[in-house]
Amino acid sequence: MIRIDGSQGEGGGQILRSAITLSILTGQAMQIYAIRAHRSKPGLMAQHLKAVEAAMEISHATVEGAYLGSQSLTFQPGAIHAGRYLFEIGTAGSTSLVLQTIFTPLSIAQGASTVTLTGGTHVPWSPCYHYLAIHWLPYMQEIGFNADMSLETAGFYPQGGGRVKTNIRSTQKLTPLELVKRGRLLGIQGISAVSNLDPNIATRQKHQALRRLEARCRDTKIKTIEMPSPARGTFLLLLAQFEYSRCCYFALGERGKPAERVADEAVDAMEAFLATDGAIDQYLADQLLVPLAITSGPSQLSTSKVTQHLCTNADIIREFLPVKINIQGDIGEPGLISVTPAN
Repeated sequence: MIRIDGSQGEGGGQILRSAITLSILTGQAMQIYAIRAHRSKPGLMAQHLKAVEAAMEISHATVEGAYLGSQSLTFQPGAIHAGRYLFEIGTAGSTSLVLQTIFTPLSIAQGASTVTLTGGTHVPWSPCYHYLAIHWLPYMQEIGFNADMSLETAGFYPQGGGRVKTNIRSTQKLTPLELVKRGRLLGIQGISAVSNLDPNIATRQKHQALRRLEARCRDTKIKTIEMPSPARGTFLLLLAQFEYSRCCYFALGERGKPAERVADEAVDAMEAFLATDGAIDQYLADQLLVPLAITSGPSQLSTSKVTQHLCTNADIIREFLPVKINIQGDIGEPGLISVTPAN
């Protein structure tokens, strides 16, 4: 049984999610202890518990320690089963993080699956639905994954109530990625959205972003949309398209935060990326690490920022797979990531 220290490195919930994913993919039992030990509320919270329960259901796993607040978990996976699944987080817990936990295992199952998730779709500290749909998923498709996703309703913090549906089909072959150079900037596309708020808020976000980005990129287009949701919320997302790669950043609104500040947060993140020579953003680099570890050959990624999150994720992957992951660059600086699977 593989034993994982949940407090190592970055020390967050990603250690748990990556370990569960890799346990299912490899068929190896694992025990994780000191889960989120240094957080203000240590142990499993609702979205972490739902990720465990979702993983348990798709792999018919035997699990001990799956309860709120638990700081130790034992996970013994069985065979992966395709099917129709509904997972209700019941809070504004991230639907994206639960989906990413089970996406790769379901992709290698025999047969197609439909996964419906309810909870938070646009919430802090996780990729929002639109980041996954227009940025993460296209790169996963380049690797060889076969899936599509749709947003039925948006879920904002703290109410949640969003609903996402993902169709995942069986994958035959996964190929590596070479994302070292980004080339010249071709254009920037954006989405400025509101739910149950004055549409003028979305317009203000859009205009503030355009004012700041116009000098950087003339071909910048941002559309405003209103999304159905049981809650109030707003966000602005920016996707930059280069010759050979893409990057994506977004910012969320909250009570008392001006629309212009929402736009500024997203633009600030984009400007920080553009000041480097990275091919992809730091979040995508982290999220592609597990899938690339099971591809048919070596991959290289150039990222705008090496994060502790990335380095910790690499350490967890090495516990389960005989894969070489080399990260060149200091934390907080641009870096080059090499992933060489054993096969």
